[in-house]
Amino acid sequence: MKIATFNANSIRSRIEPIRRWLNAHQPDVLAVQETKVQDEDFPVDAFAETGYQVVFHGQKKYNGVALFSRIEPKNIRKHLPGDSSGQARFLQADYGPVTVVNTYAPQGFEVGTDKFEYKLKWFDLLRRYLKTEIQKKPNLIWLGDFNAAREDIDVYDPQGLWGSVCFCKEVQDALESVLSLGLVDLFRLHHPNQPGCYTFWDYRIPNSFKRNLGWRLDYITAAEPLARRCIRCEIDTEARAWDKPSDHTFLWAEFEQC
Repeated sequence: MKIATFNANSIRSRIEPIRRWLNAHQPDVLAVQETKVQDEDFPVDAFAETGYQVVFHGQKKYNGVALFSRIEPKNIRKHLPGDSSGQARFLQADYGPVTVVNTYAPQGFEVGTDKFEYKLKWFDLLRRYLKTEIQKKPNLIWLGDFNAAREDIDVYDPQGLWGSVCFCKEVQDALESVLSLGLVDLFRLHHPNQPGCYTFWDYRIPNSFKRNLGWRLDYITAAEPLARRCIRCEIDTEARAWDKPSDHTFLWAEFEQC
């Protein structure tokens, strides 16, 4: 089974790269974040020829999540319990024995602001929810854009960037509290201590991708029983060099016996 994640930064602007990647890599499930489109305007027809089914949860101009799959999703959930913000950040579905939880974590704006406090609250709500969910569904995958860099190795300039909204102790602690439920960071499982491995390169920094001035903000994590069956996890940097790319790229993991 092959599972992938991608922050599209507007799905209507990224139709061709997503179709190209689906056709080339044939994942069983692709989770997408920042679709930035309300449900009635989701470009379903644009993906019809790929053969993938798609479910989505969106809002106008901001946020939004989607799941593309080769098999029919079951037990779809579109809201994180306890989150009354109305923001489209959560989408869960079952694919056979595997449960996929796709999230777009709040960015947080600036440390100390109300948006930052919401980010920390959101991670805590997710932790509480997944604590119960993992007990019921041991083959659980949590993936998406977490808007958090776990360690110094996950950013291009740890000294200069420390204290920023996606790279500070509060956010790292919030992320680790969720991972401590027994979720394994699959990229680091297969690439421990490997530097320069990023999934996001800021448009606002000149030639950030060519200079590899990036962040690792996108993750695929799995509950420990499923993580033991993960045989690969890779970042597809090639797709970031395509025409009209997102500021993120695709991350994928492959599992045996799923």
